[in-house]
Amino acid sequence: MLAFIGGSGLNQLHGAELIEEKQVVTPYGEPSSTLSMMALQGQTVVFLARHGQPHSIAPHAINYRANIAALELVGVTDIIAVNAVGGISEGFGAGVLCVPDNLIDYSYGREQSFFDGQLKPLDHIDFTEPYSAPLRQSILDASADVGKHSPLIIKDHGCHAITQGPRLETSAEIRRCRQDGCDIVGMTGMPEAALARELGINYACLALVVNPAAGVSDALITMDEIHRVLDEGMETIVSIMQAVVSARS
Repeated sequence: MLAFIGGSGLNQLHGAELIEEKQVVTPYGEPSSTLSMMALQGQTVVFLARHGQPHSIAPHAINYRANIAALELVGVTDIIAVNAVGGISEGFGAGVLCVPDNLIDYSYGREQSFFDGQLKPLDHIDFTEPYSAPLRQSILDASADVGKHSPLIIKDHGCHAITQGPRLETSAEIRRCRQDGCDIVGMTGMPEAALARELGINYACLALVVNPAAGVSDALITMDEIHRVLDEGMETIVSIMQAVVSARS
């Protein structure tokens, strides 16, 4: 079963019919929100609002372990995570959709693993390629069709920097991310990806660039502009989601 984790700008799965709201309690606590079991393109999918309903949980305060554990408990095998990010590299400007192929984790102090020696014995995952290649390809295949009717540019690669938040980054921090080879920056991509890998769940990310990262542009960034990009971009993202589900039929 496929799940979508929605971030900023995607608090519900438009175009899907609600079947049931499931309140799931895990050994790691409660997830950010109830799990919305939904009918989409003739299939049952799950939607989880990462920041809660309403949007109120800061990136550093999210119970990532409970979120991923809850999805596993209801039978999820694949997760597509949606993230709103800042653009760092040339070509990754506002309005670009990115399907990243790697990441660098700059976050700290978060519960990073299920392997705590208590509920689960210590183990190590191979994280060379943090995103599932087949699931990434299914997003890219869907994007190719949807992209013909969308003004958005869709990138088939990118290195995702994950920072701590909730504050935005300094220009010096973004320079470091650029030097490290990062193309986009957000606050919620980890430890989601690693936790999914620990449970054997395929995980991929669909990131919408909503603004240039700190110091990248001299242009004034306004919330009105960010919300405009979010509104336009989420329409395309929902279309891609629908196409991914349809292809799995």
